[in-house]
Amino acid sequence: MPRDVLAWVRQELEENIDPKTRDGAQRFFKEEVRFHGVKSEAVRKIAAKHFQEIKGWEKEEIFSLCRDLLETGYGEEASIAFQWAYNLRRSFEPADFPVFQGWLESYVDNWAKCDTLCNHTLGSFLEMYPEFMEKLKSWARSENRWLRRASAVTLILPARKGLFLKEA
Repeated sequence: MPRDVLAWVRQELEENIDPKTRDGAQRFFKEEVRFHGVKSEAVRKIAAKHFQEIKGWEKEEIFSLCRDLLETGYGEEASIAFQWAYNLRRSFEPADFPVFQGWLESYVDNWAKCDTLCNHTLGSFLEMYPEFMEKLKSWARSENRWLRRASAVTLILPARKGLFLKEA
């Protein structure tokens, strides 16, 4: 059943491919990127629709689906994975931090993926568990450019709320 959800997601992505969107995506990135060519609004709708099918599942099972989506390297599938993770924010716990850091280290390979994961998912996590600020600060000195970017981007939305201003 879990893999069926991914098949449905991918089928719906395929049905929404816009060659013009796909062909134009590369111009926003210095690095080589993979996109199906689905417009952002359609991706958000697909993510929301299919999350309804899995929202009662165990968090670990949903995180596993997210990892499967991330493994493809496609930007749209990463967006769906990160939206699903963010949808679980009320159930975040400290043990989730290594999961998010692992996603950054293993699957984030461009600024769009980094910003999508960090702005909402990691930003919400940090608001819940500010004791992870020291780990976030350590990323600023990482050799991994996406961890360095994440150390700053994660603070954007909390800072807008007046949180972590000194750290930002």
